[in-house]
Amino acid sequence: MIKAELLTIGDEILFGQIVDTNSQWMSVEMSKAGIKVIRKTTVGDVESEILTAFAEAESRADIVLITGGLGPTNDDLTKPCLAKFFNCELQMHGEALKEVTAFFESRGRTLTEINRQQAALPSCCEKITNAMGTAPGMWFHRNGKVFVSMPGVPHEMKAMMSNIIIPKLEETFKTPVIEHLVVRTIGIGESFLAEKIAEWERSLPEYIKLAYLPGLSQVRLRLTAYGTDREQLQRENLAWAERLKPLVGEYIFGYGNDDLEVVLGRSLRESKLTLAVAESCTGGHLAHMITSVPGSSSYFIGGIVAYANEIKIKELGVQQSTLKQYGAVSEQTVIEMAQGVRKKFGTDIGLSTSGIAGPDGGTPEKPVGNVWIAYADKDKTVTRKLQLSKDRLLNIRMTSNLILNLLRINFPQKEKA
Repeated sequence: MIKAELLTIGDEILFGQIVDTNSQWMSVEMSKAGIKVIRKTTVGDVESEILTAFAEAESRADIVLITGGLGPTNDDLTKPCLAKFFNCELQMHGEALKEVTAFFESRGRTLTEINRQQAALPSCCEKITNAMGTAPGMWFHRNGKVFVSMPGVPHEMKAMMSNIIIPKLEETFKTPVIEHLVVRTIGIGESFLAEKIAEWERSLPEYIKLAYLPGLSQVRLRLTAYGTDREQLQRENLAWAERLKPLVGEYIFGYGNDDLEVVLGRSLRESKLTLAVAESCTGGHLAHMITSVPGSSSYFIGGIVAYANEIKIKELGVQQSTLKQYGAVSEQTVIEMAQGVRKKFGTDIGLSTSGIAGPDGGTPEKPVGNVWIAYADKDKTVTRKLQLSKDRLLNIRMTSNLILNLLRINFPQKEKA
């Protein structure tokens, strides 16, 4: 296995002033190329710390990918540190100077002395052209290890990686194949899931690894296969995923990158079924998730955010007596909301939510995080009570996910007549 370490340089990342999105993108692309990222490190603009990070990365990895610190100002230390680490001088690079000059001239700008210094590179590196900016990349090769330095500007780094660096790494290291398959589950916790598939997991061959990736009311199971034949690894991953169905098939909703709303949207469209929603505590977030899917207009008819009780009564037909006797956060209310929105919009399915999102408004009988959700179609109405967290935004997101799962579980088996 070829191992890589990602090294990000810049105080602005440590201060939290910018988010390092580069490392996530680079990790995905490295995996596609058959290179395993073993560590991600961020260091500030301090020479001693940068040099230490270089040395430590060299001891662990075959490839060290560096982003940031290539600007023309005094706090940009990557180039002088690389020159020192590889024991060579910074020198003006003729070709790099021509490229920087042409870049400025094409934009009608004058090349200043400070920008001219961007063409000064360590004499022991191989220049990598930056087609999108002014800071060249640098490639160093020593004792079988490769260091690559790139600008931190995402679109500059991505172009350089995709067009030059990844092909060059694949050629240099003759990389193996890494093939991932993600199985998406919802409605079961990580520990319960692990218990149900423990024997299956123990049966996996050595070259296929399993990872549990828990998220918001969901757990992703990632199968990662290592080898030389991509098509063979794909077949094996699919075969092992198929063996999960008898064990936890009721919790599996999809594979790969498809979110729950995408999978359900596909089912609604194929079945020619329509959907409407009545939301209280989710405040439109459920409708947002549904309509974030391209083509959702073919099955999503509309929704009502019935936050106030008078809207529940006037727009959804909830009975005053229901609200008075049971309250807005109750099974009886969400039943009438789901049935009411289905009737109002003339849809096959109606969904409803009502709860105490927080952080205030709870009582001993109905604490913060107490939520009711409902599903209704022409044959049945199904409800579920949730007891979630004290975090308002988390409760809104979890409720939206869990009611979509309620739709998945109760999805009509017959197509619309």
